[in-house]
Amino acid sequence: MIADQLIANNNSTVSKSYKADSRSENPKRSIVKSISWRFIGTLDTIIISWLVTGTLSVAFSIGLVELFTKMLLYFFHERIWDRINWGR
Repeated sequence: MIADQLIANNNSTVSKSYKADSRSENPKRSIVKSISWRFIGTLDTIIISWLVTGTLSVAFSIGLVELFTKMLLYFFHERIWDRINWGR
């Protein structure tokens, strides 16, 4: 799918929005997927923390901190990659 999009982009001189490209995702879908993935990741962290510490309250505390730190780290990760031209 990525290769198809790259080929389509190289063959087209007109910039397309996601609405014009049936293969692209609606931004709302991307947001919901991001939230659901973050929920799964945090749940995983809580379970692992619980198994390691044996204390559910500590596990939830770690999960809560992890939820926000990972979102913040991902934001800066994306901003840095936005400045890198490699692969565009």
